[in-house]
Amino acid sequence: MSKSIEKKKTNPVAGFFSAIGTFFKEFGEAVAGGDGAVKASLIVAGAGYLKRKQIIKGILVTLLEIAVILYTVMIGIPYIGKLHTLGTVERAMVYNPTTMKNEVNDYDNSLLILLFGVISLSFLVVAILLWMANVRNTYRLQKRAEAGKHVNTFKEDLNAMLNDKFHFTLLAFPVLGVIIFNVMPLVVMICIAFTNYDQNHMPPAQLFGWVGLANFKSLFQTSLTVTFGYTFWRILAWTLIWAVLATFTTYFGGIILALLINNKLTKFKKMWRTLFVASISVPQFVTLLLLRNFFANNGIANTFCANIGITGLFQKLGWISTNYIPFLTDPVWAKITIVVINIWVGIPYLMLIATGVLMNIPEELKESAKIDGANAFQIFKSITMPYMFFITGPYLVTQFTANINNFNVIYLLTQDVYTTTDQKLAASSGKEIDLLVTWLYRLTSEQYNYKMASVIGICVFIVCAVITLFAFNFLIKGDKEETFQ
Repeated sequence: MSKSIEKKKTNPVAGFFSAIGTFFKEFGEAVAGGDGAVKASLIVAGAGYLKRKQIIKGILVTLLEIAVILYTVMIGIPYIGKLHTLGTVERAMVYNPTTMKNEVNDYDNSLLILLFGVISLSFLVVAILLWMANVRNTYRLQKRAEAGKHVNTFKEDLNAMLNDKFHFTLLAFPVLGVIIFNVMPLVVMICIAFTNYDQNHMPPAQLFGWVGLANFKSLFQTSLTVTFGYTFWRILAWTLIWAVLATFTTYFGGIILALLINNKLTKFKKMWRTLFVASISVPQFVTLLLLRNFFANNGIANTFCANIGITGLFQKLGWISTNYIPFLTDPVWAKITIVVINIWVGIPYLMLIATGVLMNIPEELKESAKIDGANAFQIFKSITMPYMFFITGPYLVTQFTANINNFNVIYLLTQDVYTTTDQKLAASSGKEIDLLVTWLYRLTSEQYNYKMASVIGICVFIVCAVITLFAFNFLIKGDKEETFQ
Protein backbone atom coordinates (compact mmCIF):
# COMPACT_ATOMS: atom_id res chain seq x y z
CA MET A 1 0.00 0.00 0.00
CA SER A 2 1.59 3.24 -1.12
CA LYS A 3 1.22 6.42 0.82
CA SER A 4 1.44 9.78 -0.82
CA ILE A 5 3.13 12.38 1.31
CA GLU A 6 2.33 15.96 0.50
CA LYS A 7 5.15 18.37 1.17
CA LYS A 8 4.42 21.95 1.82
CA LYS A 9 6.22 24.00 -0.78
CA THR A 10 7.54 27.37 0.27
CA ASN A 11 8.17 30.14 -2.19
CA PRO A 12 11.81 31.24 -1.67
CA VAL A 13 11.10 34.74 -3.00
CA ALA A 14 8.17 35.20 -0.61
CA GLY A 15 10.29 33.82 2.25
CA PHE A 16 13.08 36.28 1.43
CA PHE A 17 10.79 39.31 1.50
CA SER A 18 9.12 38.00 4.63
CA ALA A 19 12.51 37.80 6.37
CA ILE A 20 13.32 41.37 5.30
CA GLY A 21 9.98 42.58 6.63
CA THR A 22 10.58 40.83 9.94
CA PHE A 23 14.06 42.37 10.19
CA PHE A 24 12.80 45.95 9.77
CA LYS A 25 9.87 45.29 12.09
CA GLU A 26 12.19 44.08 14.87
CA PHE A 27 14.44 47.10 14.35
CA GLY A 28 11.46 49.43 14.76
CA GLU A 29 10.40 47.61 17.93
CA ALA A 30 13.96 47.93 19.29
CA VAL A 31 14.03 51.70 18.67
CA ALA A 32 10.57 52.19 20.18
CA GLY A 33 10.82 49.84 23.17
CA GLY A 34 14.51 49.88 23.96
CA ASP A 35 15.92 51.38 27.15
CA GLY A 36 18.52 54.14 27.28
CA ALA A 37 21.41 51.80 26.44
CA VAL A 38 19.61 50.47 23.35
CA LYS A 39 18.83 53.99 22.17
CA ALA A 40 22.41 55.02 22.89
CA SER A 41 23.61 52.20 20.60
CA LEU A 42 22.03 54.15 17.74
CA ILE A 43 24.96 56.56 18.17
CA VAL A 44 27.60 54.49 19.98
CA ALA A 45 27.28 50.94 18.65
CA GLY A 46 28.73 49.25 21.72
CA ALA A 47 26.64 51.05 24.34
CA GLY A 48 24.08 48.25 24.66
CA TYR A 49 26.78 45.62 25.18
CA LEU A 50 28.62 47.73 27.73
CA LYS A 51 25.40 48.06 29.75
CA ARG A 52 25.06 44.24 29.82
CA LYS A 53 28.67 43.79 30.99
CA GLN A 54 29.88 42.57 27.57
CA ILE A 55 32.88 44.91 27.72
CA ILE A 56 35.10 43.34 25.04
CA LYS A 57 32.25 42.96 22.55
CA GLY A 58 31.14 46.55 23.17
CA ILE A 59 34.65 47.91 22.59
CA LEU A 60 35.13 45.85 19.39
CA VAL A 61 31.78 46.93 17.94
CA THR A 62 32.52 50.58 18.75
CA LEU A 63 35.97 50.38 17.12
CA LEU A 64 34.37 48.83 14.04
CA GLU A 65 31.87 51.69 13.94
CA ILE A 66 34.68 54.24 14.11
CA ALA A 67 36.54 52.47 11.28
CA VAL A 68 33.40 52.47 9.12
CA ILE A 69 32.81 56.17 9.75
CA LEU A 70 36.43 57.06 8.93
CA TYR A 71 36.37 55.03 5.69
CA THR A 72 33.04 56.54 4.65
CA VAL A 73 34.12 60.12 5.32
CA MET A 74 37.67 59.89 3.94
CA ILE A 75 37.20 57.51 0.99
CA GLY A 76 33.58 56.49 0.46
CA ILE A 77 31.78 59.83 0.22
CA PRO A 78 34.29 61.46 -2.22
CA TYR A 79 33.90 58.54 -4.64
CA ILE A 80 30.14 58.17 -4.15
CA GLY A 81 29.75 61.90 -4.79
CA LYS A 82 31.36 61.53 -8.22
CA LEU A 83 29.56 58.31 -9.11
CA HIS A 84 26.72 60.06 -10.96
CA THR A 85 29.13 61.70 -13.44
CA LEU A 86 32.14 59.33 -13.24
CA GLY A 87 34.40 62.36 -13.18
CA THR A 88 34.54 65.78 -14.82
CA VAL A 89 38.24 66.70 -14.81
CA GLU A 90 40.30 65.18 -17.62
CA ARG A 91 44.00 64.43 -17.35
CA ALA A 92 46.14 67.33 -18.58
CA MET A 93 49.54 68.94 -18.17
CA VAL A 94 49.35 72.19 -16.20
CA TYR A 95 52.16 74.68 -15.68
CA ASN A 96 53.10 75.04 -12.01
CA PRO A 97 54.58 78.51 -11.40
CA THR A 98 56.09 77.37 -8.10
CA THR A 99 58.21 74.59 -9.61
CA MET A 100 58.24 76.22 -13.07
CA LYS A 101 57.44 72.84 -14.62
CA ASN A 102 54.51 71.25 -16.41
CA GLU A 103 52.82 68.84 -14.04
CA VAL A 104 49.86 66.50 -14.24
CA ASN A 105 46.74 68.08 -12.83
CA ASP A 106 44.48 66.57 -10.18
CA TYR A 107 42.41 64.62 -12.68
CA ASP A 108 39.53 62.18 -12.28
CA ASN A 109 39.90 58.49 -13.14
CA SER A 110 36.49 57.21 -14.25
CA LEU A 111 37.39 53.57 -13.72
CA LEU A 112 38.56 54.13 -10.15
CA ILE A 113 35.50 56.27 -9.43
CA LEU A 114 33.23 53.50 -10.70
CA LEU A 115 35.13 50.76 -8.86
CA PHE A 116 35.50 52.48 -5.49
CA GLY A 117 32.13 54.17 -5.82
CA VAL A 118 30.33 50.83 -6.21
CA ILE A 119 32.41 49.24 -3.45
CA SER A 120 31.84 52.18 -1.09
CA LEU A 121 28.13 52.31 -1.81
CA SER A 122 27.78 48.58 -1.20
CA PHE A 123 29.93 48.89 1.92
CA LEU A 124 27.70 51.70 3.19
CA VAL A 125 24.52 49.67 2.63
CA VAL A 126 26.02 46.68 4.47
CA ALA A 127 27.19 48.95 7.30
CA ILE A 128 23.66 50.35 7.72
CA LEU A 129 22.18 46.86 7.83
CA LEU A 130 24.77 45.77 10.41
CA TRP A 131 24.01 48.90 12.44
CA MET A 132 20.31 48.02 12.43
CA ALA A 133 21.10 44.40 13.35
CA ASN A 134 23.28 45.61 16.21
CA VAL A 135 20.43 47.70 17.65
CA ARG A 136 18.11 44.73 17.32
CA ASN A 137 20.59 42.45 19.10
CA THR A 138 21.06 44.86 22.00
CA TYR A 139 17.27 45.01 22.40
CA ARG A 140 17.18 41.21 22.58
CA LEU A 141 19.83 41.34 25.30
CA GLN A 142 17.66 43.82 27.19
CA LYS A 143 14.64 41.50 26.97
CA ARG A 144 16.72 38.53 28.17
CA ALA A 145 18.00 40.53 31.12
CA GLU A 146 14.50 41.73 32.03
CA ALA A 147 13.24 38.12 31.88
CA GLY A 148 16.00 37.04 34.27
CA LYS A 149 17.73 34.89 31.66
CA HIS A 150 21.48 34.44 31.44
CA VAL A 151 23.31 36.91 29.20
CA ASN A 152 26.33 35.33 27.54
CA THR A 153 29.75 36.80 28.11
CA PHE A 154 32.15 37.48 25.25
CA LYS A 155 34.04 34.28 26.09
CA GLU A 156 30.81 32.24 25.93
CA ASP A 157 29.89 33.80 22.58
CA LEU A 158 33.38 33.00 21.27
CA ASN A 159 33.09 29.39 22.43
CA ALA A 160 29.69 29.13 20.73
CA MET A 161 31.23 30.33 17.43
CA LEU A 162 33.81 27.55 17.75
CA ASN A 163 31.33 24.84 18.75
CA ASP A 164 27.55 25.12 18.25
CA LYS A 165 27.80 27.82 15.58
CA PHE A 166 31.05 26.66 14.03
CA HIS A 167 29.33 26.22 10.64
CA PHE A 168 28.73 29.99 10.57
CA THR A 169 32.40 30.59 11.33
CA LEU A 170 33.50 28.29 8.51
CA LEU A 171 31.09 29.85 6.02
CA ALA A 172 32.08 33.42 6.86
CA PHE A 173 35.36 33.45 4.91
CA PRO A 174 34.09 31.65 1.78
CA VAL A 175 31.05 33.95 1.63
CA LEU A 176 33.29 37.00 2.06
CA GLY A 177 35.57 35.69 -0.70
CA VAL A 178 32.63 35.14 -3.07
CA ILE A 179 31.38 38.67 -2.43
CA ILE A 180 34.80 40.28 -2.97
CA PHE A 181 36.05 38.22 -5.93
CA ASN A 182 32.80 37.28 -7.67
CA VAL A 183 29.88 39.52 -6.76
CA MET A 184 31.66 42.89 -6.75
CA PRO A 185 33.46 42.40 -10.12
CA LEU A 186 30.14 41.23 -11.57
CA VAL A 187 28.39 44.38 -10.32
CA VAL A 188 31.15 46.58 -11.77
CA MET A 189 30.92 44.74 -15.11
CA ILE A 190 27.17 45.29 -15.21
CA CYS A 191 27.71 48.99 -14.53
CA ILE A 192 30.24 49.25 -17.37
CA ALA A 193 27.54 48.02 -19.77
CA PHE A 194 25.72 51.33 -19.16
CA THR A 195 28.78 53.51 -19.93
CA ASN A 196 30.76 54.47 -23.05
CA TYR A 197 33.97 52.79 -21.85
CA ASP A 198 35.90 51.94 -25.04
CA GLN A 199 39.20 52.73 -26.77
CA ASN A 200 38.07 56.34 -27.32
CA HIS A 201 37.33 56.77 -23.61
CA MET A 202 40.24 55.02 -21.93
CA PRO A 203 41.13 56.12 -18.42
CA PRO A 204 43.22 57.68 -17.09
CA ALA A 205 43.85 59.73 -20.26
CA GLN A 206 40.12 60.16 -21.00
CA LEU A 207 36.90 60.04 -19.03
CA PHE A 208 33.91 57.84 -19.70
CA GLY A 209 30.35 58.42 -18.56
CA TRP A 210 26.88 56.95 -18.35
CA VAL A 211 24.93 56.36 -21.56
CA GLY A 212 21.96 54.41 -20.24
CA LEU A 213 20.59 51.68 -22.52
CA ALA A 214 22.40 52.89 -25.65
CA ASN A 215 24.79 49.91 -25.68
CA PHE A 216 21.93 47.41 -25.42
CA LYS A 217 20.22 49.14 -28.34
CA SER A 218 23.45 48.87 -30.36
CA LEU A 219 23.64 45.13 -29.67
CA PHE A 220 20.30 44.59 -31.42
CA GLN A 221 20.85 47.20 -34.11
CA THR A 222 22.15 46.70 -37.64
CA SER A 223 23.09 49.59 -39.92
CA LEU A 224 25.88 50.66 -42.25
CA THR A 225 28.06 51.69 -39.31
CA VAL A 226 26.75 49.49 -36.49
CA THR A 227 26.62 45.73 -37.18
CA PHE A 228 26.42 44.35 -33.66
CA GLY A 229 22.85 43.14 -34.19
CA TYR A 230 23.84 41.16 -37.28
CA THR A 231 26.83 39.66 -35.48
CA PHE A 232 25.06 38.95 -32.19
CA TRP A 233 22.26 36.79 -33.59
CA ARG A 234 24.60 34.72 -35.75
CA ILE A 235 27.08 34.14 -32.96
CA LEU A 236 24.28 33.37 -30.48
CA ALA A 237 22.79 30.80 -32.86
CA TRP A 238 26.18 29.09 -33.38
CA THR A 239 26.86 29.21 -29.62
CA LEU A 240 23.65 27.31 -28.85
CA ILE A 241 24.16 24.85 -31.72
CA TRP A 242 27.73 24.25 -30.58
CA ALA A 243 26.66 23.76 -26.95
CA VAL A 244 24.08 21.14 -27.95
CA LEU A 245 26.43 19.28 -30.30
CA ALA A 246 29.47 19.45 -27.99
CA THR A 247 27.48 18.30 -24.96
CA PHE A 248 25.48 15.44 -26.41
CA THR A 249 28.12 14.03 -28.76
CA THR A 250 30.60 13.64 -25.90
CA TYR A 251 27.87 12.50 -23.48
CA PHE A 252 26.47 9.70 -25.61
CA GLY A 253 29.90 8.94 -27.06
CA GLY A 254 31.30 8.44 -23.57
CA ILE A 255 28.39 6.19 -22.59
CA ILE A 256 28.71 4.07 -25.75
CA LEU A 257 32.47 3.77 -25.28
CA ALA A 258 32.01 2.73 -21.64
CA LEU A 259 29.43 0.11 -22.67
CA LEU A 260 31.75 -1.27 -25.34
CA ILE A 261 34.71 -1.51 -22.97
CA ASN A 262 32.61 -3.07 -20.18
CA ASN A 263 31.00 -5.58 -22.52
CA LYS A 264 31.67 -9.21 -21.59
CA LEU A 265 32.97 -9.92 -25.10
CA THR A 266 35.59 -7.13 -24.96
CA LYS A 267 39.14 -8.33 -24.25
CA PHE A 268 41.88 -6.36 -22.50
CA LYS A 269 39.50 -3.95 -20.76
CA LYS A 270 42.26 -2.40 -18.61
CA MET A 271 44.38 -1.70 -21.67
CA TRP A 272 41.55 0.14 -23.48
CA ARG A 273 40.73 2.21 -20.40
CA THR A 274 44.41 3.08 -19.96
CA LEU A 275 44.74 4.24 -23.57
CA PHE A 276 41.79 6.61 -23.29
CA VAL A 277 42.79 7.85 -19.83
CA ALA A 278 46.26 8.60 -21.20
CA SER A 279 44.71 11.17 -23.54
CA ILE A 280 43.33 13.00 -20.49
CA SER A 281 46.79 13.26 -18.94
CA VAL A 282 47.96 15.51 -21.79
CA PRO A 283 47.05 19.18 -21.07
CA GLN A 284 44.13 20.23 -23.24
CA PHE A 285 45.82 23.32 -24.66
CA VAL A 286 48.73 21.17 -25.86
CA THR A 287 46.36 18.77 -27.61
CA LEU A 288 44.42 21.61 -29.24
CA LEU A 289 47.54 23.41 -30.49
CA LEU A 290 48.89 20.18 -31.96
CA LEU A 291 45.59 19.44 -33.67
CA ARG A 292 45.49 22.98 -35.04
CA ASN A 293 48.79 22.31 -36.83
CA PHE A 294 47.63 18.82 -37.76
CA PHE A 295 44.56 20.17 -39.59
CA ALA A 296 46.24 23.23 -41.12
CA ASN A 297 45.95 23.82 -44.88
CA ASN A 298 49.43 22.34 -45.35
CA GLY A 299 49.26 20.03 -42.35
CA ILE A 300 49.51 16.26 -42.01
CA ALA A 301 45.79 15.67 -42.43
CA ASN A 302 45.67 17.50 -45.79
CA THR A 303 48.82 15.77 -46.98
CA PHE A 304 47.34 12.38 -46.13
CA CYS A 305 43.98 13.19 -47.76
CA ALA A 306 45.70 14.41 -50.93
CA ASN A 307 47.86 11.28 -51.16
CA ILE A 308 44.94 8.85 -50.91
CA GLY A 309 42.68 10.86 -53.26
CA ILE A 310 40.14 12.23 -50.77
CA THR A 311 40.95 15.84 -51.69
CA GLY A 312 40.43 15.15 -55.39
CA LEU A 313 37.14 13.36 -54.69
CA PHE A 314 35.84 16.35 -52.71
CA GLN A 315 36.83 18.65 -55.56
CA LYS A 316 34.85 16.54 -58.05
CA LEU A 317 31.85 16.52 -55.73
CA GLY A 318 32.04 20.32 -55.48
CA TRP A 319 32.54 20.30 -51.74
CA ILE A 320 35.80 22.27 -51.96
CA SER A 321 37.26 24.65 -54.53
CA THR A 322 40.87 24.54 -53.33
CA ASN A 323 43.63 21.97 -53.61
CA TYR A 324 43.37 21.31 -49.87
CA ILE A 325 40.54 20.68 -47.43
CA PRO A 326 39.92 23.91 -45.45
CA PHE A 327 39.48 22.16 -42.10
CA LEU A 328 39.96 25.35 -40.07
CA THR A 329 39.69 28.13 -42.67
CA ASP A 330 36.19 27.64 -44.12
CA PRO A 331 33.10 28.45 -41.98
CA VAL A 332 31.31 25.13 -42.52
CA TRP A 333 34.41 22.91 -42.48
CA ALA A 334 35.78 24.70 -39.42
CA LYS A 335 32.59 24.15 -37.43
CA ILE A 336 32.51 20.47 -38.34
CA THR A 337 36.20 20.06 -37.48
CA ILE A 338 35.80 21.82 -34.14
CA VAL A 339 32.91 19.54 -33.13
CA VAL A 340 34.86 16.41 -34.16
CA ILE A 341 37.98 17.51 -32.27
CA ASN A 342 35.89 18.27 -29.20
CA ILE A 343 34.53 14.72 -29.38
CA TRP A 344 38.07 13.37 -29.29
CA VAL A 345 39.00 15.63 -26.38
CA GLY A 346 35.80 15.18 -24.35
CA ILE A 347 34.77 11.54 -24.70
CA PRO A 348 37.45 10.09 -22.34
CA TYR A 349 36.12 12.17 -19.43
CA LEU A 350 32.58 10.95 -20.02
CA MET A 351 33.83 7.38 -20.45
CA LEU A 352 35.27 7.42 -16.93
CA ILE A 353 32.11 8.93 -15.43
CA ALA A 354 29.85 6.54 -17.33
CA THR A 355 31.96 3.54 -16.28
CA GLY A 356 31.46 4.36 -12.61
CA VAL A 357 27.72 4.92 -13.03
CA LEU A 358 27.15 1.77 -15.10
CA MET A 359 28.81 -0.37 -12.45
CA ASN A 360 26.27 0.87 -9.91
CA ILE A 361 23.10 0.09 -11.85
CA PRO A 362 21.16 -2.44 -9.71
CA GLU A 363 21.50 -5.84 -11.34
CA GLU A 364 18.02 -6.74 -10.08
CA LEU A 365 16.52 -4.28 -12.55
CA LYS A 366 18.31 -5.87 -15.50
CA GLU A 367 17.48 -9.42 -14.37
CA SER A 368 13.81 -8.53 -13.94
CA ALA A 369 13.76 -7.00 -17.41
CA LYS A 370 15.34 -10.13 -18.93
CA ILE A 371 12.77 -12.34 -17.20
CA ASP A 372 10.03 -10.17 -18.70
CA GLY A 373 11.53 -10.80 -22.14
CA ALA A 374 13.38 -7.51 -22.72
CA ASN A 375 16.29 -7.57 -25.15
CA ALA A 376 19.58 -5.68 -24.81
CA PHE A 377 18.32 -2.58 -26.62
CA GLN A 378 15.16 -2.41 -24.51
CA ILE A 379 17.21 -2.72 -21.32
CA PHE A 380 19.47 0.09 -22.54
CA LYS A 381 16.48 2.27 -23.46
CA SER A 382 14.33 1.66 -20.37
CA ILE A 383 16.91 1.09 -17.60
CA THR A 384 20.44 2.14 -18.52
CA MET A 385 19.74 5.55 -20.06
CA PRO A 386 17.08 6.67 -17.51
CA TYR A 387 19.49 5.73 -14.73
CA MET A 388 22.34 7.60 -16.45
CA PHE A 389 20.17 10.69 -16.92
CA PHE A 390 19.09 10.52 -13.28
CA ILE A 391 22.64 10.28 -11.92
CA THR A 392 24.48 12.48 -14.42
CA GLY A 393 21.69 14.99 -15.07
CA PRO A 394 23.27 17.80 -13.00
CA TYR A 395 26.63 17.15 -14.69
CA LEU A 396 24.93 17.30 -18.10
CA VAL A 397 23.44 20.71 -17.30
CA THR A 398 26.72 22.12 -16.00
CA GLN A 399 28.57 20.70 -19.00
CA PHE A 400 26.10 22.39 -21.36
CA THR A 401 26.71 25.70 -19.59
CA ALA A 402 30.45 25.10 -19.67
CA ASN A 403 30.30 24.48 -23.44
CA ILE A 404 28.51 27.80 -23.93
CA ASN A 405 31.61 29.34 -22.32
CA ASN A 406 34.11 26.88 -23.84
CA PHE A 407 36.83 29.35 -24.70
CA ASN A 408 39.76 26.96 -25.14
CA VAL A 409 38.50 24.74 -27.96
CA ILE A 410 37.31 27.56 -30.22
CA TYR A 411 40.09 30.07 -29.58
CA LEU A 412 43.11 27.75 -29.56
CA LEU A 413 42.01 25.93 -32.72
CA THR A 414 41.20 29.04 -34.79
CA GLN A 415 43.34 31.89 -33.48
CA ASP A 416 45.68 33.21 -36.22
CA VAL A 417 44.25 30.56 -38.56
CA TYR A 418 40.68 31.51 -39.36
CA THR A 419 39.89 34.81 -41.09
CA THR A 420 36.34 35.90 -41.72
CA THR A 421 35.27 37.12 -45.14
CA ASP A 422 31.99 38.57 -43.85
CA GLN A 423 32.54 42.31 -43.61
CA LYS A 424 29.60 42.83 -41.27
CA LEU A 425 31.06 40.34 -38.81
CA ALA A 426 34.53 41.84 -39.18
CA ALA A 427 33.15 45.32 -38.47
CA SER A 428 32.04 44.07 -35.05
CA SER A 429 35.24 42.04 -34.43
CA GLY A 430 33.29 38.79 -34.85
CA LYS A 431 33.89 35.59 -36.78
CA GLU A 432 31.59 32.82 -37.95
CA ILE A 433 33.18 30.33 -35.58
CA ASP A 434 33.13 32.62 -32.54
CA LEU A 435 31.14 31.83 -29.42
CA LEU A 436 29.76 34.69 -27.35
CA VAL A 437 32.65 34.28 -24.91
CA THR A 438 35.36 34.36 -27.61
CA TRP A 439 33.66 37.34 -29.26
CA LEU A 440 33.66 39.07 -25.88
CA TYR A 441 37.38 38.32 -25.53
CA ARG A 442 38.17 39.76 -28.96
CA LEU A 443 36.25 42.93 -28.17
CA THR A 444 38.28 43.47 -25.01
CA SER A 445 41.76 42.26 -26.00
CA GLU A 446 41.82 43.55 -29.57
CA GLN A 447 39.36 46.46 -29.72
CA TYR A 448 39.23 47.55 -26.06
CA ASN A 449 35.46 47.84 -26.43
CA TYR A 450 34.67 47.16 -22.79
CA LYS A 451 31.14 48.57 -22.93
CA MET A 452 29.91 46.10 -25.57
CA ALA A 453 31.88 43.27 -23.99
CA SER A 454 30.03 43.93 -20.73
CA VAL A 455 26.68 43.88 -22.54
CA ILE A 456 27.58 40.55 -24.15
CA GLY A 457 28.71 39.24 -20.74
CA ILE A 458 25.27 40.07 -19.34
CA CYS A 459 23.64 38.25 -22.28
CA VAL A 460 25.83 35.17 -21.66
CA PHE A 461 24.80 35.19 -18.02
CA ILE A 462 21.10 35.44 -18.92
CA VAL A 463 21.34 32.59 -21.44
CA CYS A 464 23.19 30.32 -19.00
CA ALA A 465 20.87 31.19 -16.10
CA VAL A 466 17.67 30.53 -18.06
CA ILE A 467 18.91 27.22 -19.46
CA THR A 468 20.27 26.08 -16.08
CA LEU A 469 17.10 26.93 -14.16
CA PHE A 470 14.88 25.28 -16.76
CA ALA A 471 17.03 22.16 -16.97
CA PHE A 472 17.35 21.68 -13.21
CA ASN A 473 13.63 22.24 -12.74
CA PHE A 474 13.00 19.53 -15.34
CA LEU A 475 15.48 17.12 -13.74
CA ILE A 476 14.28 17.37 -10.13
CA LYS A 477 10.55 17.22 -10.73
CA GLY A 478 8.86 13.90 -10.02
CA ASP A 479 9.91 11.16 -7.63
CA LYS A 480 12.69 9.37 -9.48
CA GLU A 481 14.61 8.33 -6.36
CA GLU A 482 12.22 5.44 -5.63
CA THR A 483 12.54 4.10 -9.18
CA PHE A 484 16.22 3.23 -8.80
CA GLN A 485 16.28 2.18 -5.15
